[in-house]
Amino acid sequence: MTGEAEDRTEGRPVGDRPAQEQEPGAPRKPRRSQPQQPAPLEAPTTTARTGRTRQRVAVVIPAKDESRRIAATVRSARAIPHVDLVLVVDDGSEDNTQHVAREAGAVVVRHSHNRGKAAAMETGAAVVAMRDAPDRPPRLLLFIDGDLGDTAVNTAPLVPPVLEGTADVSIALLPPQPGAGGRGIVVGAARRAIQALTGWTPTQPLSGMRCLTREAFEAATPLARGWGVETGMTIDLLRKGFVAVEVPCDLRHRPSGSDLRGQMHRAAQYRDVQLAVAARRLRSIGAAPRKKG
Repeated sequence: MTGEAEDRTEGRPVGDRPAQEQEPGAPRKPRRSQPQQPAPLEAPTTTARTGRTRQRVAVVIPAKDESRRIAATVRSARAIPHVDLVLVVDDGSEDNTQHVAREAGAVVVRHSHNRGKAAAMETGAAVVAMRDAPDRPPRLLLFIDGDLGDTAVNTAPLVPPVLEGTADVSIALLPPQPGAGGRGIVVGAARRAIQALTGWTPTQPLSGMRCLTREAFEAATPLARGWGVETGMTIDLLRKGFVAVEVPCDLRHRPSGSDLRGQMHRAAQYRDVQLAVAARRLRSIGAAPRKKG
């Protein structure tokens, strides 16, 4: 088996939006992002009465060795309003993640070896695009972690801001997680970098639970590698004028502890965040107009 994803299924500064359309090729007007309270889920804007097409949402779950929690996560995600596709990208698991996820009702694609979260997200988005109907709007993409278990349905508040057009990407704000052993060093570094490069100061810059439009996802690709994917995505989208909001979600996942494994995980996070930020700083320098000498 090659490293390509293989489909293993049996049956992917905030202001108001301008009232007028922008001229073709004109850059999107930057708008400052801000936290947002969860909006109530409403019925879709599509009915036979209006004649408009129902907007759908695809849940994409990158997962590696999550056989103990993936079934509960999948079942819970399927209960999110507007979701008609739950896709698990098994990123080279050595356990039964793919089989457990499929039995729980997910569409499953698998990497033959571990390629990292960014690659799993890109694979998932590509598979969703292949399943989008040409005569219907592209599905919104809701990325969630595989270890959310029964709380996965609580990512539902991320959908309305994007569905209603008030934001291009919504990011989950998680409550304090029992057992978390971090001291905020990586979070602080990511937050400062995002603020310096975009002017927006996120509360939880490393949050991986995000809902976004297909347009926003494509604008953020290629994604930053490793654990820098969220920081890189936020910087790229805000600098291109997309709108981000943070939405409180009552989620529980498996946090990294204060043991050696947890410390090594945070060290890898710090490295990848710094690499993502450095790449975007260099990109800024390269894009800056040069003075005539």
